[in-house]
Amino acid sequence: MIAAPASGQGKTTVTAALARLHARQGRRVTVFKCGPDFLDPQIHAFASGRPCQNLDFGMCGEDDARWRLARAAADSDLILIEGVMGLFDGTPSAADIAERFGIPVMALIDAGKMAQTFGALAHGLASYRPGLPFAGVLANRVASPRHGEILRGSLPVGMGWYGALPKNGDSLPERHLGLLQAAEIDDLAQRLDKLADALVATATVDLPAPVAFSPFSPPAIPKLLAGRRIAVARDAAYGFAYPANLETLTQLGAELLFFSPLAGDELPACDAVWLPGGYPELHAAELAARRPLWQALAAHVTAGKPLLAECGGMMSLFEEIVDKEGCVHRLGGLLPGKAVMQPRLSALGTQFADLPEGRLSGHTFHYSRSESDLQPLLRASKQNGEPGEVIYRRQRLTASYVHFYFPSSPEATARLFK
Repeated sequence: MIAAPASGQGKTTVTAALARLHARQGRRVTVFKCGPDFLDPQIHAFASGRPCQNLDFGMCGEDDARWRLARAAADSDLILIEGVMGLFDGTPSAADIAERFGIPVMALIDAGKMAQTFGALAHGLASYRPGLPFAGVLANRVASPRHGEILRGSLPVGMGWYGALPKNGDSLPERHLGLLQAAEIDDLAQRLDKLADALVATATVDLPAPVAFSPFSPPAIPKLLAGRRIAVARDAAYGFAYPANLETLTQLGAELLFFSPLAGDELPACDAVWLPGGYPELHAAELAARRPLWQALAAHVTAGKPLLAECGGMMSLFEEIVDKEGCVHRLGGLLPGKAVMQPRLSALGTQFADLPEGRLSGHTFHYSRSESDLQPLLRASKQNGEPGEVIYRRQRLTASYVHFYFPSSPEATARLFK
């Protein structure tokens, strides 16, 4: 587990660099991400060459995490898990997951503006919760070899030292929802190789002892979508799809047909459509020109066929998107109203939706607000029971800001796409 005292310490960069380093050495590396994240897993999948899935007791459930870890342990040489926020932040926290499964924790600390206090912070992280399997620390953004020696010398006796990464400006580029998508970073391979080389030069201890995962079988999923063809939008505007969601649809028996609205692809002949979230606001001008696609989707819904539109997918089905500059773009028109970009985060957190098809868990994270006179089907609920996101339905079109986690109920998912 690669964790940190707070966000912004470089967890994603270092996790990806470790994955790249060990994959280059011929190891089969599987990376997980704590929390409901789409962007970091894309980077990790690129670095390791294997899919990166999410671990989150709130959205995914403990059993889901248990069998995915057991499956990864059966066919991997190394499992890396990127934490979320600070090590002890949230319920459940990265520390909760590490302690539950006995996973050694490596604390990543941004040491750019400290010296001996590094040791005090490391000591606090290691001792704050008795029983946490704390393995050691790695210093990030270190100014010089001498600085690294000072940091290492400040550690309590016996604490593991995983090395120091220099301050070299190789942080991965970001925008308002987080990191850029992996496919948008042209020099991602070179960046990761440079970071991996830096790890080779500074790492001074071996990996911790192996962790034993008890066998835990995945749930049996009936072929409720056998023979069904589901068209899935996938490009820079619609890139937020959990790998576990795609896997669940396939396990349900569906055939997935990927298409790119940005590239001007036609809607494939299909029984159902999924428009995942992403960045339609960044590509609104191009998407506005895709009138044949919006007409095809309107005909699809009129014919009574299912369409699931999540977050950015829903935004692009409104009549208009108003971008950050205030420019108005005419979009899909399948839903009345508009989506308006905001300067600050509008909503964040785990949500649960009691749909007519069944209960699905999910997550919301967006910088826009929607305005529509369409009567909602229902509201999702937050973890504390308070009202959450509005969920719209028009015939078999279901739209909301919630990104659903299909494994939380494969049966409800199947009904949603039937």
